[in-house]
Amino acid sequence: MIFEFATAGRILFGSGKAAMLPRLARDLGHRALVVLGGSERGREGLSAGLAEVGIASVVVAVSAEPTTHQVDEATRLARAEGCDLVIAQGGGSVLDLGKAVAGLLGNPGAVLDYLELVGKGQPLEKPGVPFIAVPTTAGTGTEVTRNAVLDVPEHRVKASLRSPHLLARLAIIDPELTVSMPPHVTAFTGMDALTQLIEPFVSNAANPITDGICREGLVRGARSLTRAFEDGSDLAAREDMALAALCGGIALANARLGAVHGFAGVLGGATGHAHGAICARLLPIVMETNLRAIEDRGDPAILDRYTEVARILTGDPGAKAIDGVAWVQARCDAFQIPNLGAAGLSREMFDTIIPVAQRASSMKGNPVALTDAELLAILDAAL
Repeated sequence: MIFEFATAGRILFGSGKAAMLPRLARDLGHRALVVLGGSERGREGLSAGLAEVGIASVVVAVSAEPTTHQVDEATRLARAEGCDLVIAQGGGSVLDLGKAVAGLLGNPGAVLDYLELVGKGQPLEKPGVPFIAVPTTAGTGTEVTRNAVLDVPEHRVKASLRSPHLLARLAIIDPELTVSMPPHVTAFTGMDALTQLIEPFVSNAANPITDGICREGLVRGARSLTRAFEDGSDLAAREDMALAALCGGIALANARLGAVHGFAGVLGGATGHAHGAICARLLPIVMETNLRAIEDRGDPAILDRYTEVARILTGDPGAKAIDGVAWVQARCDAFQIPNLGAAGLSREMFDTIIPVAQRASSMKGNPVALTDAELLAILDAAL
């Protein structure tokens, strides 16, 4: 067995830990690019806290999934301001933009020089500046991943900037920051977290370290996602979901994903629909498709993994693999996850989407290679 494992340089988890950010940042830089969400929530307090420890800052806000143009613009600003540190506090889009800028600050050129699928795909040869990630949602786990997902508007696709140099120097996960998430965002991000625990666990690159991390995350996500959706002030549920998202991020960074995420980037770029909502809609369909394909031509040991997933999700030690599919579908129904037709997907787009999805790095982690016909059936069922 051969595998590699890497994660953020330091992970700090716990309620109230975000207050430690300025003091911890003091040892990493002197002038920070601060990336926040569109509302710029927390701007004044964060800027003041950084100033108190001698760190000057300039703020950039991102209100939607970041585009390659926004990354290049923020990088130019950071270079002009002499920033030697990037701090991102917000959802996955905020963290992805901050992560990409931090990586580019140590390397010449623009983001398309390094982007996979639609860019030149050159490697980031040198480390970027230190990056601090502070998530305010519990879904993407991007605080501990080595890639940044970016929207490429001219190609109507999302693609990843990917490098070990993108790993955060410090990740601070404070569940209190997620309490203000509305129910629909809690549902979308929580289903994304579950997807990022299930897919690495059954992927063709699973390893003993990520297996244990996925199991822990699945237990917490299964018991707390509905509770967090129904009562956003339930801090114990928020803590479970923050840890589930963290586990998913660590797992996907070291054991790949699968067909859900193979589709998600392409569909997100084509429709503009929320990433978590796309993952949620696809997850039970892909799980069921994989089960049929594995029975037909795959490794039977993967069926055992899907059975274990089902038993963790349902809490039933006698559950079968298909029961896990039913559990996920029930969550989608309870959370009123919209179909992808409502998001703008049409059958006329299938012939364009499938070839791009087949080339996605996540698709290559799926436990069984799916045919174009199977992928078409997945999209058709998701409409």
